[in-house]
Amino acid sequence: MKIFNTLNNKKEEFIPVEKKHVKMYVCGPTVYNYFHIGNARPLIFFDVVRNYLQYLGYKVTFVRNITDIDDKLIDQSIRENIPVKKIAEKYIKAFYEDCDALEIKPADHHPHATEFIGEMITLIRKLEKIDMAYEVNGDVYFDVSKAEGYGKLSGKKLEDLQAGARVQANTQKRNPADFTLWKTAKPGEPFWKSPWGEGRPGWHTECVVMSNKYLGETFDIHGGGIDLVFPHHENEIAQAEAVNNKPLANYWMHNGYLNIDGKKMSKSSNNFFTARDILKRYSAEAVRFFFLSKHYRSPIDFNEDIINESSQAVKTLYSALENVDYLSFKDEKPNYSKNQLSIINDFKAAMDDDFNTAKAISIFYKLAKSIKKGSSLEEQKNNAHLLVELGNILGFFQNLDQKLRKNLNGTSEELINLLIEYRSNAKKEKNWSFADKIRDDLKNLGIELKDTPKGTKWDIIS
Repeated sequence: MKIFNTLNNKKEEFIPVEKKHVKMYVCGPTVYNYFHIGNARPLIFFDVVRNYLQYLGYKVTFVRNITDIDDKLIDQSIRENIPVKKIAEKYIKAFYEDCDALEIKPADHHPHATEFIGEMITLIRKLEKIDMAYEVNGDVYFDVSKAEGYGKLSGKKLEDLQAGARVQANTQKRNPADFTLWKTAKPGEPFWKSPWGEGRPGWHTECVVMSNKYLGETFDIHGGGIDLVFPHHENEIAQAEAVNNKPLANYWMHNGYLNIDGKKMSKSSNNFFTARDILKRYSAEAVRFFFLSKHYRSPIDFNEDIINESSQAVKTLYSALENVDYLSFKDEKPNYSKNQLSIINDFKAAMDDDFNTAKAISIFYKLAKSIKKGSSLEEQKNNAHLLVELGNILGFFQNLDQKLRKNLNGTSEELINLLIEYRSNAKKEKNWSFADKIRDDLKNLGIELKDTPKGTKWDIIS
């Protein structure tokens, strides 16, 4: 397996620190609002990375942090007139809800920044002792001029950074590019006591502490969006290597940007969409297909045509499984032919080449076609098994039984709702026999109707 390592700007053979155990840290959300559709890309992609490594037989320890103290939370607290802690609780809950809705499995650990303030203070004091950090009026800064190799992840030169930083120079800093490790709290802001006074840690210190806590001083994969390369990940490296004198992570992986109709997403451009917005119109699998049909390092453009194509592609896969009545043989053990084993090898070759999900996902079309036009029932069944097996690795076909039963006998959810509407109209017209017939016919198809004060609900009869 080869992974493109941002640190060295090339694909490198993947060799974990511990044999058959991969340790992976991915930067999580700053919980000041609902996360937007661009944030969904690393959530989905690194979910797939974890799945594939497990498929290969690795034990994976996956950590995704939650930043629950930050200037953005304080600003949102003021806007909503809610205490910062309540803001964090509100959007942490929303984050988990939206991840569930996107069918993203949880990480093994979700550490919160506020749980590790003491450890962060300890790290900052260590940096002070080795003269890599300095305090001015209660604020503590990291001295980038003393960090060997600073800029090696982003490719930025220190002299250029210092020149650019002078535009908004902080006169307390020794160097314009120095970054904050501890920030003095303003009146009314949350704070923790420290050797430098009441304040809170800087963002870049959080991830060093939490990743070291769960994964050790050097772990395998550190991931996130490309926007985190600088300054966040660069500053993580500077702190960790200064204190531990060893690499923080061996492989740095970054997914590309997402644009909306060719433009950067922003509220001012009126093209800002949360994941919740999108999931009101499209399924989680359509969103997943959209992201995975493009290589993770490439920028991707979100527009109506492409997401509709993704939605249709997912329907095609489910149609293939329905066509062969997958639920009737799903528990049978497949007996793959040489051709099907070759398909598995093609899939693995694509994924081993820097997680090329775009190439891997193209294999699904061939399988879907062969399921509908297989030369024998056995071949169709085995291709269906293979489609589900490979699809699971990329995160598709979760809760498959339930999803296929919702299309029981070809009856779609939309058709059920239409029949419910016909029944409602029949009841308004006091055509009780027709209303009862719709209810009874749906029940014979495995769909049970329940009349409630909020309208008619339906469910699958198990």
